[in-house]
Amino acid sequence: MTLTTSDTPVPPGSEAPCELPAAAVEWQPGRRFVLRAAGLPVESVHGLRCPGTRRWADEVLDGEERLRTGGAALSDLLHGLVRAADAVGPDARRALLALRRRVFNNRLPVDPGAAVRLVTGLDAEAGARTAAWLRDRAGLTELRDSGAALLTAELRTARSELRTLLAGERLRPGLLLASPTLDSRLDAYLRDTGDEPAKRMRKMERSALAYLYRTACKTSPFSTFTAVALGTFDGDPADDRSALRTGEDWTSHVRLNVVALGRLADLILADPVRRQDLPVVLSPGWGRDDDRIRYVRQWVTAGDDSAAVTFDSVRDRLFYLRSSGTLERLLGFFDGRTDLRHRDLVDWLRAEHGAERTECERYAAALLQLGMVQVPCLRTDVHTPDPLRSFQEALRGLGAPWADRVAAGLDGPAACLAAYPAAGVDERRTLLRTLREQLLDTQRELGAADPGLPQTLLYEDVSAGDGLVCGPGVLTGATGRALRAIEGVLPMFDMTLPQRITLRGFFVARYGRGGRCDDLLGLVHDFHEDLFDQYVSFTSKRAAFDEDGTYVPEENWLGQPALRTLDDARRRFVTGMRKLWAEADGTGEIRLPEELMASVAGELAPLTADFTPQSHHIQLSRPAPDRPGESLVVLNRSYGGVAFPFSRFTHVYDGPGDAGDPGLSGRLRAELRARQPRGAVFAELTGGPVTSNLNLHGRLTDHQIVCPGETGTVPEADRIHLDDLYLEHDEEADRLVLRSRRLECEVVPVYLGYLVPVALPEIPRTLLLLSPSTMAPSNVWGGVPESEPVDGVTRRPRVRHGDVVISRRSWTAEASALPVRRPGTGEEEWYLDWQRWRRTHRLPDQVFATVTRDGRAALGAKPAYVDFGSHLSLTAFDALVERGPGTRVVLREMLPAEDGLHLTSERGSHVAELAVETFTFRTSTEDGPTCRN
Repeated sequence: MTLTTSDTPVPPGSEAPCELPAAAVEWQPGRRFVLRAAGLPVESVHGLRCPGTRRWADEVLDGEERLRTGGAALSDLLHGLVRAADAVGPDARRALLALRRRVFNNRLPVDPGAAVRLVTGLDAEAGARTAAWLRDRAGLTELRDSGAALLTAELRTARSELRTLLAGERLRPGLLLASPTLDSRLDAYLRDTGDEPAKRMRKMERSALAYLYRTACKTSPFSTFTAVALGTFDGDPADDRSALRTGEDWTSHVRLNVVALGRLADLILADPVRRQDLPVVLSPGWGRDDDRIRYVRQWVTAGDDSAAVTFDSVRDRLFYLRSSGTLERLLGFFDGRTDLRHRDLVDWLRAEHGAERTECERYAAALLQLGMVQVPCLRTDVHTPDPLRSFQEALRGLGAPWADRVAAGLDGPAACLAAYPAAGVDERRTLLRTLREQLLDTQRELGAADPGLPQTLLYEDVSAGDGLVCGPGVLTGATGRALRAIEGVLPMFDMTLPQRITLRGFFVARYGRGGRCDDLLGLVHDFHEDLFDQYVSFTSKRAAFDEDGTYVPEENWLGQPALRTLDDARRRFVTGMRKLWAEADGTGEIRLPEELMASVAGELAPLTADFTPQSHHIQLSRPAPDRPGESLVVLNRSYGGVAFPFSRFTHVYDGPGDAGDPGLSGRLRAELRARQPRGAVFAELTGGPVTSNLNLHGRLTDHQIVCPGETGTVPEADRIHLDDLYLEHDEEADRLVLRSRRLECEVVPVYLGYLVPVALPEIPRTLLLLSPSTMAPSNVWGGVPESEPVDGVTRRPRVRHGDVVISRRSWTAEASALPVRRPGTGEEEWYLDWQRWRRTHRLPDQVFATVTRDGRAALGAKPAYVDFGSHLSLTAFDALVERGPGTRVVLREMLPAEDGLHLTSERGSHVAELAVETFTFRTSTEDGPTCRN
């Protein structure tokens, strides 16, 4: 479906950076989606609950409330009998007042029978009411006393169910990769069938429980914890059918961690003998600058191998070597030659200088260390479907006996990877041990004195199939209009927009309006040296709002009107939110009006690109058959860019790649080609050396930008080298345009990796400021006062526009406001305190909790599922919270709730998330630029 309207006008009085030609906006939802499906049905966690204890707690709390209300009325009645007691005598008065205090405080008197006789003697009707209240209060005591045995029995059942789930085939394979240490110890917990596990076992239980909840209640793809499936929106445009079903035939796809290959490559390069056989090239993109040789030097810093997820970080920087006779002759030696080996370089140095071989070796090694000379053959290609096989082929291509031996030695690890998907958990354990041992042996053979490998040796993605179909109405109609309106305000949250504006301001200041820069490498270097590095360092410390909630403007060192426009749009939104918050009616929901959305979007319109692709992660909440209600779309996160939902999973769905079956990559590449803005091509920025499996993907664009220091991974005809590009300022549209001399067209850089752009080297990170890639975490509550705390807890209502939810209901509490175990009380009383706390603050039964310390999320903290109906869940959550100053907990509603899920399998209902795309094209109605082919 396509929606076309005139562009929203800029609100009167706002300052736009330029006048745009009259334009219309065309909005399209993408046809494809990726389903992320929780590995276990949500019903799996039901067996971990304590339903009887929960009913007991509800009865106790209902009884407390009933007795509290009745006690207040009875206390007033007893107060009216004080004069009558005075007539009896001082002892009667004292006894009546003591009884009144106990009734008011919901406590039994020492001698209930004497109390009834006393009141009955003063007033028969009051005596009857007193007797009834005391019977109810005694009944409450008996009820409370029954809780301990009930909880003990249900905990025994819950732990038995937990052990069954932990041994299941959907959780254990993922746990084997996510936490090998826990997996190795878990069998001891499974064998411990006592009523109360020991302290060490309880700690293990909490960790295992967290992984179980992740598998049943969350949708972050990782091994069998969460599977992915491909689908399309198809059918009648009005069809909003969203019910999906997955089969049981889930397939595994594994690849070796590329960090392990990097360790092998480093050892080969460090060996003076083996590196003689390695092909060498001059640093791609080198050039001359007066009497200096200019090139880009890259540094690779090894990641922490002990971390569950690790990658080597890459930095780049423009580097200069003073020209000399030797260096000039070296450049001539490499000129036009593509078959040079390291030994050829050393031999040439010996012949050129008549020096000893060891001295020439040192000089050649220094050139490698400085990055002037490179060995690209051992790098992982970003487009390789199998990094290990590619590494073996590179070794065999060297034609050296040692390289053939190393490649042959890697056949063992390759066999482990090939056997892994079909293996059971026990066999997988053996395969992982074998894989690690064989890779460590290979390192030792290459001379490693202290071999080491990352904790996570392989990455597994699991497919739940393809061919799923949703009705197009899920993303069109009223939902589409609401989503499009939200997209209009997303630039307000974009973390990269101020940086884009700053780059444009720097360019215009240096080259003038309508100016052109032919030396992009020099521009990037000067931008960082003169401004950007300090700007990023300074703005990283910026708080968007001060202590009293006043908006803090963006740093505007170059006096950019566009940044002032952005500041104004943010203030407008905050003002609107404050007004809505002040007028909230207590329904637990705020609806953003069209007027506010349109006014903010209109103010931001001059700052947005003519072509705006968006990716959204959404969840669909459907009313239960027995509970009529609204269908909602919950917006979890948004990113700008093309093919982001699919790129990471292309290896799962790519076929052999022939003409008959181009695979997912081929189909996406054709679709992206059709979506290119008129007069422009998409060109991929890879971000330099691949140091993380998160950046591996199929080839999705026709062209690739090759930055200095990088080696292209596509045919030469499809490469766009940085020195072929120039940047110019389009004065009419007030935007920077990247163009290719050879192709004679605009080039739109796109990034398809999952490693966050801020982790990329300097050059590609800067070029991404010219791309449609954005990061827009939508914090709609910034600058809006919190509610008045109730017993240390503040609340936020749900925020939505139309049927799209932008922010879930949430509750924030200081750690000190949470229930704690009271000395001398049992676990049932602690559980009861949590139910009382939940009821007081009106929380739903299931929430997700994020723990923060001093305003920052705790290290490694992700939202943790909390089930108030489960004592085990509450125990695990309590262990996450460090009691102390500065620790806060944010609890958000589970939405969709269990009865609103739209994905099912033979096992039950699954929590699911859809990753979808939308595309916005702004087309000129006069003679301005047009964005569509």
